[in-house]
Amino acid sequence: MPINRWTIRRLLRRAGHYFHSTGLLLGTLFFALSLSPSLVPRMGAMQGLLSGLSLLAGYGIGAALYHLWVYFHLPRFNARVLWRLQWLAGAICLAIAVLFIWQAGEWQNELRRLMGMNEISGVQISTIGLVALLVFLSLLALAHLFVRTFRFLSARLQRFVPARVSHLIGLLLAFALFWSIIDGVFFTRAFQAADRSYQQIDELIEPEIAQPLDAGLVGSAQSLIAWESLGRQGRRYISATPTVEQITSVSGAPAMRPIRVYVGLNSAASNAARADLALRELQRTGAFDRDVLLLVTPTGDGWIDPASVTPLEFLHRGSVASVAAQYSYLSSPLALLSESEYGVEQARQMFQTIYGYWSELPADSRPKLYLTGLSLGARNSDLSFDFYDIIDDPFHGALWSGPPFSSETWRDVTQRRDADTPHWRPSFRDGAVVRFFNQYGSPNYPEDSWGAFRIAFLQYASDPITFFDPMYFYREPPWMSAQRGPDVLPTLRWYPVVTMLQLAADMTNRTAPRGFGHWYAAAHYHDVWLAMSEPDNWTAEQLHELREFWQDHPDGRLPAR
Repeated sequence: MPINRWTIRRLLRRAGHYFHSTGLLLGTLFFALSLSPSLVPRMGAMQGLLSGLSLLAGYGIGAALYHLWVYFHLPRFNARVLWRLQWLAGAICLAIAVLFIWQAGEWQNELRRLMGMNEISGVQISTIGLVALLVFLSLLALAHLFVRTFRFLSARLQRFVPARVSHLIGLLLAFALFWSIIDGVFFTRAFQAADRSYQQIDELIEPEIAQPLDAGLVGSAQSLIAWESLGRQGRRYISATPTVEQITSVSGAPAMRPIRVYVGLNSAASNAARADLALRELQRTGAFDRDVLLLVTPTGDGWIDPASVTPLEFLHRGSVASVAAQYSYLSSPLALLSESEYGVEQARQMFQTIYGYWSELPADSRPKLYLTGLSLGARNSDLSFDFYDIIDDPFHGALWSGPPFSSETWRDVTQRRDADTPHWRPSFRDGAVVRFFNQYGSPNYPEDSWGAFRIAFLQYASDPITFFDPMYFYREPPWMSAQRGPDVLPTLRWYPVVTMLQLAADMTNRTAPRGFGHWYAAAHYHDVWLAMSEPDNWTAEQLHELREFWQDHPDGRLPAR
């Protein structure tokens, strides 16, 4: 058959039986917009996944709008005019897609330059296109299967009930059937497989991390907590405890070795038992004789970022004791989905046990008590106590870094921020209790205006976990206003639906370096801990040298001993 315009037209019409033209037009536009920059760099498969989801979202919205137009019997163009309009719209969408693909590489390099990363040589068009097409066709096939199931059930029900009732019942039955399959087969088995996999990783004893010989360290022969029960993240955390020599070499003054207590998920059978074991180990190691006691809530799999704790230990020359308890094997996103309340329960039990003992000690001789947590740990730490329970004898403060957008205190304070302060670094009641920090410091406050009880949030404007909100699918984020964070591109634009998908993809994307996105740097923790805990016997020159040290070690890991 010779190929001419009539052949092409016939093929396109045949394709129209499988694909909705209005949906493809809007989907192509969404695909193009998904290539625009967001908060953190992305390329390759991640961009392909995002573009595929955006293409599907645009396709679904376009098809739904068309059917809604027809349902309300609104005016329609005749076939010839409609055909020409579709060709025109298709050409415009295709031109936009080509333009955005051509510009995508420069957008990503612009963001990489801002974050001090190496530039990329080009856009991986083949990878992006293949992944996007695979995601789109797979999910579209699933959607078609759902529609066919709905129509089948509805047709069978029409024998017994009116059409409208059969449509409603058929839709509900189709939803129930698909959800039972997805939840009961896919999600359940996926979580079970992930749990087994993460449990095996947690039990892995790395040969380069030896059991400590020092009786003062958790996991030693004298410890109440078995080395094997700590889990992979716990063993890493304990083995990285700074030595006296390391602290002295940087601070230039006498120091002591910090105390780190960590209770693994297998160290005891229940939340209460783990909290009680942690308290007894703190007592055994003399933790309550130190200047500072830090209650750490880990992330989902028990990880504690060294950058969040080590600067505090150096600022107080080792007179710091920290304590944490693992509550899950899973990574934070999986732990939040499958066992979110379990992490809160463990955090509450730890706080009640540690705070209960601490509050009974003489006020003039007990250590300063602080809480801290990163990401999911920040959320769970926030939920671990009630202000009414501590109002008579408050602890000293909390540092929460990268708090998820769902964190209650963070959302409340941010929404009620002082007038004319930006969403990404607000001021709340002139910083009397709560202050916000980022890699550029905090707002200027009068000296001695921070009260005895202090809450600090360390957050980057480029952190998608903090600044995501599902409501952004229809409204522009407040942090996109004219006064943007220095680590957010001025070329970033809000697009309905697409921007929300971009930020959701950014939450799983770990390409940003320390100091941007969701990777918090030791030097910035140093700034917050310095302001919060006000350590003694440091000159301005010494503090500057210490901060420079953390600038050279942004992950908080110390040089090899």
